[in-house]
Amino acid sequence: MILFLLRRLTGGIFILFSVVTVVFFLFSVSFPNPENMAVGQRTDLETQNAIKKEFGLDQPRWKQYSLFLADISPISIHKGDPSELRSKYKVILGLDLKGLSILLKQPYLRSSFQSRERTELIIARAFKGTFVLALVSIIFAAFIGIFLGVISSLKVNSWLDNTILFLSTLGISIPSFFSAIVLAWLFGFVLHDFTGLQMTGSWQDLDPFEGRFYAWKNLLLPALALGVRPLSIFVLLTRSSMLETLNKDYIKTALSKGLSYPKILRRHALPNALNPVITAISGWFASLLAGAFFVEYIFNWRGLGKVTIEALEMSDLPVVMGSILFIACIFIGLNIVVDLIYVKLDPRVKLSS
Repeated sequence: MILFLLRRLTGGIFILFSVVTVVFFLFSVSFPNPENMAVGQRTDLETQNAIKKEFGLDQPRWKQYSLFLADISPISIHKGDPSELRSKYKVILGLDLKGLSILLKQPYLRSSFQSRERTELIIARAFKGTFVLALVSIIFAAFIGIFLGVISSLKVNSWLDNTILFLSTLGISIPSFFSAIVLAWLFGFVLHDFTGLQMTGSWQDLDPFEGRFYAWKNLLLPALALGVRPLSIFVLLTRSSMLETLNKDYIKTALSKGLSYPKILRRHALPNALNPVITAISGWFASLLAGAFFVEYIFNWRGLGKVTIEALEMSDLPVVMGSILFIACIFIGLNIVVDLIYVKLDPRVKLSS
């Protein structure tokens, strides 16, 4: 177990390093001058130079990269005044040598070029919306998908089975952003008088008299749009796993002993058939956390995806880098958790060290 975790964490660190390197050089070269976006195109040259110095953009590209690595690394070596370093970083443990400081610290994602707010605070605030949206979507997809998959396996080759298979195949084929556009137009515009739903809106809204409140009805359409594809996959996976399980010898033995069919399904077939489905749910939850960008943007849902797209539009490199790093960490962490869950669910699977 320990060797497995160490191996996966080492691989995760290498992935994060690769992501940082590719994204930094890709966006730092292709972004318009962020100092112009921060203070306006018509600002005088002296002000622009001052902004560049504040952001560290007056340094050579390789030095910007090395400084950024030092900021986001939990262990780093610095030259300079130790008191200034401790005011900049949240230091856990520090060792001051002659002219050098070795720090064990929290990763520092810098501050937004636009708002000057710390990037981790922006990400933490935006991630709440993404987490709520992804959680509701995966719960909806899991319950409906498993239910339809079980029904389809019990009515195999019937008209009901064929209908469920057709709709599931259609759901897999439609991209989430297209589902979002159709749902927003149909239920938020065409049928608005009947549904009372809006084409756009976030989970929190602002009333001029009562202040901020939760607008949970705005969650319905984006959750449906985001949950269509995983729901369809859960249907097919549950159906396939149930059909395989129902043909096992122990199911036939239970039937021959006179156990009722509903009891066999509840106690024997369904628990064994759900092992691969639960693993798939865990993986898809990670995908929904990181893949809600276009759905959030279409519905104007205030989450991490929408914040990242807005940062791209404004050349706000710290927010873009912080968001991508955060998403990469989610994927790495949840993939490790999924592997551990799968081992618990299926003792035949062993962790390779």
